[in-house]
Amino acid sequence: MNLSPNYLIKLLERNGFYYKRTSGSHQVYCNSVTQKIAIDPVHGNKNVRKGTFLAILKQAGIDNPIA
Repeated sequence: MNLSPNYLIKLLERNGFYYKRTSGSHQVYCNSVTQKIAIDPVHGNKNVRKGTFLAILKQAGIDNPIA
């Protein structure tokens, strides 16, 4: 499973999220339809931990990240 922040951004954008702002090393994405917010931690080339990655997807309401 790819756990890079860039892959997480692609998943969010495919599911209707758009970039709103940056706060430090975290990028904030919003979905205008569902009114949900997802925060993507971008710390250089470091991968996101698996639990954090899945928690962000759950918070965003994305059930099937493969599709």
